[in-house]
Amino acid sequence: MKLTVVGCSGSFPSADSACSSYLIEAEGYRLLLDMGNGALGELQKHIGLYDIDVIAISHLHPDHCIDMCAYFVARYYRHEGGRCDPMPVYGPAGTERRLTAAYADTPSDHSMSEVFEFRTLTPGGDFRLGPLTVRTAQVNHPVETYGFRVEHGERAFCYSGDTGSCGSLTELARGVDVFLCEASFTHGKEDVPGLHLNGRQAGECARAAGAQRLVLTHIPPWTDAQVNLGDAKAVFDGPVELARPGAVYHI
Repeated sequence: MKLTVVGCSGSFPSADSACSSYLIEAEGYRLLLDMGNGALGELQKHIGLYDIDVIAISHLHPDHCIDMCAYFVARYYRHEGGRCDPMPVYGPAGTERRLTAAYADTPSDHSMSEVFEFRTLTPGGDFRLGPLTVRTAQVNHPVETYGFRVEHGERAFCYSGDTGSCGSLTELARGVDVFLCEASFTHGKEDVPGLHLNGRQAGECARAAGAQRLVLTHIPPWTDAQVNLGDAKAVFDGPVELARPGAVYHI
């Protein structure tokens, strides 16, 4: 698999990065995980606008899904070749309703479904997407939120979504080659249960899961990423680094 970080800023775009969006490619198949603020523009640096095969949305906070409204425009009002055929979009219950409300003025209440085929995620789901096997786990966040494990052959990748500490994420990341884990908070500074991880907690989760490599993501502009990096390294012996837009990982 090839993982490309499209955007990795938490909560809102930074001066250097769009919000959460990650592209997985294998055997010519393309899965996009999340499409937060600014992600659609960045995505076009890596693939064509209509080259995505499937999208999976971890949860319905704007920094993970709001650019789906812009992508709706690109697919619905495309001039050359007419309107795009519906593409699969996996998300929590109510994804279509949430995006339709966010757009606020779609031609009809069902316009989104004319270009997106909405499919509802469930905890512990296990399904095939092209050459990829995808497993979901519900994680610890105020709204319904999913982490994703993506496997291809003998290789595995895990994306945490947004989460506080939870055993379901540890199990989802068990033995993965690359663990892309949120680290929004700073150890010793913020302590809001069931919301986000800090760098130390991300490192502890990676260690408990036996992950091979940890990549910290979803760090808001107000958080010192170097502090979180150091905190993760203090508890996890494997390679640790910060996600950055445009970074590519071959898994």
